[in-house]
Amino acid sequence: MKNIVIEPWLVDETTHEFFVPEYIIQLAEEVLKNYDLSVQNMQIITTKPDKGGAIWKLETKSGPKSLKLLHRRPTRSLFSLGAQEYLVEVRKARVPPIVKTKDGKNYVEAGGKLWFVAEWIEPLTPVTKDLEGARKLCYALGEFHRLSKGYVPPKQAEMASRLHKWPKNYEKMITKMGWFRNIAKYYPEMPASAPLFDAVDRFEEQARKGMERFLQSSYVEFVKQGTAHWGLVHQDYGWSNGQMGADGMWIIDLDGVAFDLPIRDLRKLISGTMADLYKWDATWVREMILAYHEANPITPELYELLMIDLAMPNEFYKNMKEVVYEPEIFLNEQTAQLIETIVETDQSKWPVLEEIRNDWKGVE
Repeated sequence: MKNIVIEPWLVDETTHEFFVPEYIIQLAEEVLKNYDLSVQNMQIITTKPDKGGAIWKLETKSGPKSLKLLHRRPTRSLFSLGAQEYLVEVRKARVPPIVKTKDGKNYVEAGGKLWFVAEWIEPLTPVTKDLEGARKLCYALGEFHRLSKGYVPPKQAEMASRLHKWPKNYEKMITKMGWFRNIAKYYPEMPASAPLFDAVDRFEEQARKGMERFLQSSYVEFVKQGTAHWGLVHQDYGWSNGQMGADGMWIIDLDGVAFDLPIRDLRKLISGTMADLYKWDATWVREMILAYHEANPITPELYELLMIDLAMPNEFYKNMKEVVYEPEIFLNEQTAQLIETIVETDQSKWPVLEEIRNDWKGVE
């Protein structure tokens, strides 16, 4: 099986929910031979068939473990594995410890991908979907960011950093607004075309104004402080990846960590939570920011950048960007309804941002 290269796989009505090709299951069994584990049971927990990734829960004589097939490039996976080890070994963070192979390594390379085993933390339960739960999530996120400072990746790992990418991300957002408008014009018969066309001017204007404010911000000064100063962002943090354990909040699934300004994770969490509420709520936003600030202090300059990022049309862009791939499938009735919901939610955002805009004035 030495020459096998793991590829994404198809899932359709003939396969079960967490289908994994047989050759990958055989590879998993080969990988486990590199560990001093007595595995009694393997259960597939989740898959990423479109990318070629999977997670199994292992029942072993030394307790439950997870086996992960990482879908990213091996050099990129080395970055996240190094981060996970640093957080556990050096910073004593509540993230799952990596189980070493028989020869003391963090991973096994097989099928052109990295695999690793970690402790399966039990019990873990999601926090309640209320303001108290949101506070706990935000405090844990701030703690994670603070503890991740000082990480130096292994020499053979590629540098995963988004610290310099903010201007390009905003420029791309503005550019694609024009694409959305043209696609809506080109497919006038589709149910979501008119709502998309009607909404895009509003969100393009928000993005342009946001870019103007961003160019006046302290971003360039922040970048000069370097990656180790800021530490890591999770990139996929939310109600499933921050969970309550017996001794506090644990953060799991670190496969996508990268260097960046920490408020990007916080902004995603806030805007995603407001989308789930279908309206912006000043009390929630304030309390989430304050809970984060308790664990990882936010300066007035960083708060200003958080306000700029919150004001960008993030939810609209995130939900509409797939339209460029298959417009005739994407522009359906469901998308029309989604656009209406995003527009309604967005209307409640601006009074909230205005209300909290000066909260950090004079904060040291």
